[in-house]
Amino acid sequence: MRFHSKHNLKLIALFLLASLAISCRKDKDASEFDQNKINMVVADNFNLSAFNAALRRSTLDKELQQGAGPYTLLAPSDAAFTKAGYNGAVGVLAANATTIARIANYHTLDGKYELNKLPFLFNQELRSRGGKLYATHWVKGTDTVLTINGSKILSKNITASNGLVQVIDRVLTPYLHDLIGDAIAAESSLTLFAQALKASGVLEKLNGKGPYTIFAPTNSAMQALGYQSIQQINQTDVAELKRLVDYHIVADRRFVYDYILSTGPTNTAKQSMIDGNSINVKLITEPNSTGGFTSISLRGIGNTADVNLSKRDILTGNGVLHIIDTGLRLTQ
Repeated sequence: MRFHSKHNLKLIALFLLASLAISCRKDKDASEFDQNKINMVVADNFNLSAFNAALRRSTLDKELQQGAGPYTLLAPSDAAFTKAGYNGAVGVLAANATTIARIANYHTLDGKYELNKLPFLFNQELRSRGGKLYATHWVKGTDTVLTINGSKILSKNITASNGLVQVIDRVLTPYLHDLIGDAIAAESSLTLFAQALKASGVLEKLNGKGPYTIFAPTNSAMQALGYQSIQQINQTDVAELKRLVDYHIVADRRFVYDYILSTGPTNTAKQSMIDGNSINVKLITEPNSTGGFTSISLRGIGNTADVNLSKRDILTGNGVLHIIDTGLRLTQ
């Protein structure tokens, strides 16, 4: 039998101690990796793969993993990303990196927001890393409904070790314009209405604090009202232009879903405009859904057919812009 020298025994003991220390350190490192951080909760949810891709593309996932928080993520479902034109996680990873980073930050709030504990009010201002958000807590029939920027919350208060996840049904668009007038000017389909606002002097008012909601007619809708060109608008009586544009402006912030929540069992309501007149608002039912609604249509005093929204819920710093396919008429 061969015996080890004392020197060899010491070396073996040191090797065993070192191996044990490395093993313990690995075990400790593994146990310290928190699998319940907010980014991991998103990654583990099969319905949030596109938003998980957005967090990774923006590198925000690393901060959410390492940070103590708390954070609140407004996580659009995969269906929401599809509706927004992204082909799932693959589409998000292939999209413009700056755009995805803006989306990821706009859906990230510093702090723990249990939205179901907000007062029962419309459009309560919150701030995300990407700008202002507006939360509504309301009762519709037998349901208590939560919305963010008019987007419905599908699942609320999913807990993580450093925050909460709220799943929403639309991808929220970070607003680009502090003033609603600038948002109108940026839309190529609204050049005639934009000129009417300017020539009437109402644009100066819209550059104030607000908030305002504007139902802006497209160029073809303005032409159907009799305003064929910018030159013609500039030659029109200022008082006439003011009557026109005032009948398209609400002195409040109103997303489409706000009307859905606040309209009674007749599914119709009246909306006062800043000129003191009203328009009729009608809810549009969701196909194959009992009691569900997808949008609204409008009628002015002089309209004989429904006015439909061609673009909705464009958020700005001082209001909301909706684009309509027909002008609102005061007279037939």
